[in-house]
This record gives sequence, C-alpha cells and structure tokens, in this order.
Amino acid sequence: MNKRDYQPGEAYAAASDLADPIREYRNRFNFPNFSDGRELIYFTGNSLGLQPKTAREYIDQELDDWARFAVEGHIRARHPWLPYHEFVTEPMARVIGARPIETIVMNSLTVNLHLMLVSFYRPEGRRKKIAIEKGAFPSDQYAVKSQLRFHGVEPEEGLIELSPRDCESTLRTEDIVETIGKNGDEVALVLLGGVNYYTGQAFDLPAITEAGHKAGAIVGFDLAHAAGNLQLHLHDWDVDFAVWCSYKYLNAGPGGIAGAFVHERHANSFDLPRFVGWWGHNKRTRFLMGPEFDPLPGAEGWQLSNPPIFQLAALRASLEIFDDAGMSNLRAKSEALTGYLVYLLNQIDDDRISIITPRDPAHRGCQLSIRVKDSDKLLFDAITDRGVIADWREPDVIRVAPTPLYNSYTEVFRFSTILEECLR
Repeated sequence: MNKRDYQPGEAYAAASDLADPIREYRNRFNFPNFSDGRELIYFTGNSLGLQPKTAREYIDQELDDWARFAVEGHIRARHPWLPYHEFVTEPMARVIGARPIETIVMNSLTVNLHLMLVSFYRPEGRRKKIAIEKGAFPSDQYAVKSQLRFHGVEPEEGLIELSPRDCESTLRTEDIVETIGKNGDEVALVLLGGVNYYTGQAFDLPAITEAGHKAGAIVGFDLAHAAGNLQLHLHDWDVDFAVWCSYKYLNAGPGGIAGAFVHERHANSFDLPRFVGWWGHNKRTRFLMGPEFDPLPGAEGWQLSNPPIFQLAALRASLEIFDDAGMSNLRAKSEALTGYLVYLLNQIDDDRISIITPRDPAHRGCQLSIRVKDSDKLLFDAITDRGVIADWREPDVIRVAPTPLYNSYTEVFRFSTILEECLR
C-alpha cells in the first residue's frame, strides 16, 4: 500500500480492516479493557505482547500433566518435557530466518548475550574493541562493558560507540559501515540491536554484517525489538550470532524464555570457549552422568539447564499463530499500518510533534517514536486517560507500536484522533 492510497476519515480505516487478509488473528488474543468492558487501544507490543487465548490452555495442560504424572511427565506428558524445547525450535527458526540447528530457546536475553560474548568476543593484540550504538539498550551496554573489564579492557579504550550525525536522531548505514572500516584492525566484535528501542530505527543487518566480516570482526545482534517484528534472514545474511527475548512481539508473557542463534558454520566449533551446562551435553549420553562435557552440535550446545516448561508452553501458543499468519504477511501489514499512522500524524496541524523513526518502511518495524517538542508527560497522561496504552520515554518521546497480529487500522485512526484532541 503506497502513501498515495491513504485517505482521511474513519470509513477508510474500516474498509482497510475489512480488506485485511490477516484480520482474523486479532481474535486469537486477549485485550485489556476499560472498566465498562470497552477495549483499550493497545500499542505496546514492543514492551509486552498480548496473551494468546490458547496460552492458558497450553499451560493448564502442563499443570494437569504435572499433577497426573509428576516426574514421569518428562516422558509421559502429552507434550513430554524432556524434549519440550524442540517443539518450538522449527517455528522459531522460521521467525528469524534460520535453520533448526542454528536456533535454541533458552534462558533470558542478557544471560544468552553473556554466553555468546564468552564464545565470540575474543580480544587479541590490537583487535579488542567492540562497536555498539551509543544509544543501545542499557542491559547491552552493561553486559558489553562488563565483558570488556573481564578481559582487562577498560570501556573507554574498548568501546566504539556509533552516534547519529549532529541534529539527526538515527544512524546512517553508510556511517556505521565507514566507522567499522576505519577501525577494522582494532574491531573484534560488532554488536548492534536489530531495532533501536528508543527511535524505532531498524538497521541494515546484512550490510552491517558484511562490513564487520570484511574488517575481520565477529558480528552479532540483539534482536529484542526485531524478532517477530522484522522479516529476518539470519542464516542467509551470514550473521555469527544473535539473541532475543520473546515477551515483546513474540507474545510469550512477562519474563518469557529467550532465544539464541549461532550460525551453522560454528555448529561444530567445539574449541570455542564457552560456559557449559548439563543440558548442552550429548543427548545420547547425558544421563550417564559422565564427568566430561560432550557438547551438542549447533546452538543446542550452548544450553545450560533444562528449560521452564510453562514459559515454553506460552511461547508455543504464540509461535503457532506466527506459523499460521506467516512473517511475510505480518511484515506487509506492519508497513501498511505504520505508513497509515505516519499519514495521519502528518495531517495534524501542530508543529510540536515530529516522528524520529525513519520514514522509509525498510528502516523501521512496528514502532513509531513521536517526539513532542517542549512537552512533558502530561500529554502522555492525557492519551492514557483516553484509553491508549502506549509508552513514554524521557525526555519527550511517545512510543507506539501498532502490531500486525492484533492491531487494526481503526485503532490507528482512533489513536491519531485522540492525540490530536489532546494536543489541543
């Protein structure tokens, strides 16, 4: 859908919803409501996805099997717990554009990031620096700085922080590539987010990967805001590793289990340093309880412990919906929804608001970050009182994320109307 196709008025939004080929998936989620039962406008799937209606059924099934079988549920449960993580491997691999051997669901995001850094950040001589965004999510900054210090490198010496140009809010791909190239013989690792949490900018992952490899560096990504949002092709892009959480666009519930990707070319790199645990051991000999670690090939070899079954059950409920809907369909609707919202925001006659997220749909996902000049949180509070669940980020940004699995064109229209009325 091109910009010229958008039209003002609620009738256009209603017609777009009727023509939406994946509109039915909205009915597979639970929505928060006003006290009188009316649905709120939920635009914070970038922080916590909505609950799939089947999640309760799937978790209840595991509770029932726990009550019925106790420890024998590892083998006798309807979905046996021993291989349970394998039930989500292939659908998760399809979401991130990977092969099953490259994909594992385990731990939390920052735990997985540390595990990957143990293996893939290998400073040697002059090549000891890590390139990251200056505005990276704090947990990434903390993890990277702690890894540098662990290797005896002070962050002031070991970090290359990528910043936007003066008077710009987002990074230019050519500047990222140029910086990596200029520091090529010193860069050990390039680590960026797939989508910046604050601005909503989606990075050119294949171009960055190519630049990093050309410089002789390992390339990894934090896909917390990209998995289930962008159409990813991690295997084909030749990314070395990636990590992500599953409670945002992947709808696995608060604190949901996370994931990791390790490219297939590293599948049998058993000489890589790694922190190991029992669950990463060869499945055929795991229960012989031997003293020597025998790693599984591929991403499974980075597992530490048997995973939380209830979290996996919730994720399985969501991934089944992703498999039905298809990432290409979701991405097409996402571009249309955000394009429509940009169109409507441009119709608001108020120079206090601007969009800091890139206008090019190829450089953004579901999220638009709206800057409100000379404002404070009062405007955000006003739209919240009118039934919009969005997100405020200091000092002056409202983040909204119309998510294609469950948000509608009508909600986008209602939000723009509410924002305009509150600006008055």
